[in-house]
Amino acid sequence: MSVFTTAQPNFSTNEATTIVQDHYGLTTNISSLTSDRDQNFLCSSSEEKYVLKISNSDEEKNILEMQNECIHFIHKYDSAQKVPSVVTGKTNRKIITIEKEEIRYFLRLVEYLPGQFFKDILHNNSMLYKLGSFLGRLHKSMSGFDHPSAHRDFPWNILHTDFIKSHKHHISDGAEIVDHFIELYEKNVLQNDTKLRKAVIHNDGNDHNILVNDKGNACGIIDFGDMVYSYIAHEPAVCMAYVALEKEEPLEPISQVLKGFHEKFPLTHDELLAVIYMVCMRLCVTVTMAGYRKKLFPDNEYLSISEDQAWNFLKKMQNENLHNWSTKLVKYAQS
Repeated sequence: MSVFTTAQPNFSTNEATTIVQDHYGLTTNISSLTSDRDQNFLCSSSEEKYVLKISNSDEEKNILEMQNECIHFIHKYDSAQKVPSVVTGKTNRKIITIEKEEIRYFLRLVEYLPGQFFKDILHNNSMLYKLGSFLGRLHKSMSGFDHPSAHRDFPWNILHTDFIKSHKHHISDGAEIVDHFIELYEKNVLQNDTKLRKAVIHNDGNDHNILVNDKGNACGIIDFGDMVYSYIAHEPAVCMAYVALEKEEPLEPISQVLKGFHEKFPLTHDELLAVIYMVCMRLCVTVTMAGYRKKLFPDNEYLSISEDQAWNFLKKMQNENLHNWSTKLVKYAQS
């Protein structure tokens, strides 16, 4: 069993209200938030807003400790970075253990970050460049952070292609497209592994996790649940993958993200060349994970939120020369 095969927690808003009162001494109005593997609630009072995060019952405590330590590390390096601080409970703990029906859950209360999600605004090139800059600054803040739990076997880590290869049979149609990108990825990225730097990355800079201010510029990021030790270049690649999904002509938009990241946190020539292959591999994980998990949890619509768009992009890119895209992205980033 894992967080990907175990159902989300199923606490009611009344139960969540009681949890926040009992463990944090707060009286708040509670409403449900969308989530993938965990269960989240918005907790609002007249003065403050928080998010109650109840972890999947198969989540390991050390993964949550890693997230908390990384957030503290970022704040220590760059106090202006907007990442959600963890609130200490009545017992002076940041991770609290509870039980329901003899099942153990870990819970945390984190500060609510104001702003709109990037998914809810129209993008222009300036916003996309600043989005890349924000992620570059974030990674700069994380530089030097390490934790044993980051070196985990994790499906969303494209250091390896094992998950896709062992689960692509769950894809009803299009496995040959995934095979096409695996072959290109192994040839152009994995065979060049020693030239690509690795570090702990946030690994989930998608438009549902990035917050923007009233000018539309990226100003904060939430959800450190997919943190992992991986290629540094995968940090902008994740964001580029989701930016590309709704674009008829995605090359220029994703190049703006890469350029912004590169100017804040310079990538090597080999890393820049590898990024487009990483973008495609990330979306191969997306469609494989969606095919796999929606069979397990058919009622969770969030699991396939990007699936159709990801397939559209991969089908388009199957007919493109990725070497040419790679060269153009290097030129954009370095211009």
